[in-house]
Amino acid sequence: MLNKLSLKIGLLFFVFILIVEIFLYFILYTNLVNERIEEVMDNLLSRGNTHRDVLEENYNQSTLEHVAIMESESNFAVVITDASGNVITESDPIDGEMLDVIQHTDLNQIPLEGSILVEGWTEKKYIATDSPITINREHQGHVFMFSDTDHIRKIVDHLSHQFLIIGLLTLLLTVVTVFILSRLITNPLIKMKEATEQLSRGRHRVELHTDRSDELGDLANSITRLSNDLEHLKKYRNEFLASISHELRTPLTYIKGYADIISRDDASVEEKKEYIEIIREETEQLTVLVKSLFDLAKMDQNKFIIKRRNINFEPLIHTVTERIRPAFEEKCLILSVNCPSQIIAYVDPDRIQQVLLNILDNAKKHSSQGNRISVNISQNQYEIITIISDEGEGIPEEDLPYIFERLYRVEKSRSRRSGGTGLGLAIAKEIVESHGGNIEVKSKQGVGTSFMISLQRGDIVE
Repeated sequence: MLNKLSLKIGLLFFVFILIVEIFLYFILYTNLVNERIEEVMDNLLSRGNTHRDVLEENYNQSTLEHVAIMESESNFAVVITDASGNVITESDPIDGEMLDVIQHTDLNQIPLEGSILVEGWTEKKYIATDSPITINREHQGHVFMFSDTDHIRKIVDHLSHQFLIIGLLTLLLTVVTVFILSRLITNPLIKMKEATEQLSRGRHRVELHTDRSDELGDLANSITRLSNDLEHLKKYRNEFLASISHELRTPLTYIKGYADIISRDDASVEEKKEYIEIIREETEQLTVLVKSLFDLAKMDQNKFIIKRRNINFEPLIHTVTERIRPAFEEKCLILSVNCPSQIIAYVDPDRIQQVLLNILDNAKKHSSQGNRISVNISQNQYEIITIISDEGEGIPEEDLPYIFERLYRVEKSRSRRSGGTGLGLAIAKEIVESHGGNIEVKSKQGVGTSFMISLQRGDIVE
């Protein structure tokens, strides 16, 4: 229960909001209580000043008794003294605390506008004020007003009761609001958690529909894209394993079959030579396939070593074309090469040869007798551009986006006539991109195919 994200977020919000509310309520409560207490004290002082003003106009026994009678019917008590502090009249019996206030008041220090004498209502029975009586600039006496602190306590208790009710209502509303907010926030996360659990169980096709444009919306879209990528990866993995199984099974079947034939006693010497040659060819094809798989594995693990250096590009092109020219002449293909001298490339020559030989070998396989295959090299301020074009059968438009994928072959029948493992172009693309370059293809069925390779220029070799 306590491990639920919605509960954790709700508790976090609740504690935070509760602390803020307590702080705000405390400030508000304190200010209101202080204001009401000050109001009571100011009213008490104003009441004493009013009596003082009346006595200053009519300072006689009748007025003194009238003031005492008025306050005897109220919740307040009045004590009037002479200038020396002797009691002249009072509205209520004087108890010890009242007398203590009167006796310990420095009568000469009280300002003409009066003063509040006792403010500590929490420890005292009374709050008190003193309003001095001045007639013709002569100090005649004092009007002491007393108010029972129970009156203030009732006011404070009333405010406390109201704040308690409001606080409980606020607490209830806070709990409801936090619960709703936490659910609104965590519901998308719960759906995402369920989606990731489905991904972990192998269901790679999940969709999280959300119109949110915040971080949660971005996360949901990322999980959806991840599920699509995993679905594609699963499909790709299955196809890859099926393709590898097929590619390995074919040469192994030939090797095993012809080895069994050679082992027969009735096989002639000519047959044995023919079958041994087939076994050798299949072994070479198997070796090429395994080497390609090892190269791809190294690329995936970032262990594919590229040793780049500045080289003259023309001798490299010459080496490649002379190496493949006999195969072209055997098929009666025309190979033309245009490579200016003094083109300096910053590459690994062995890896770039691998790329060029792979593309030229593909051009040979998919070209007919008499077709022309051209290799043109040029450079600009930053790059060396190699374009290899043929007049072969071309690549269907729907296959163009996938020809650099591993084990993808345009020839879906995987016939032995077309050859190839479907790994060559994938390796070529990885090699070119590991050089910081780029490889692109353009093709049209019945017209031909062009590969454009862009590589970084090097420094001029002295």
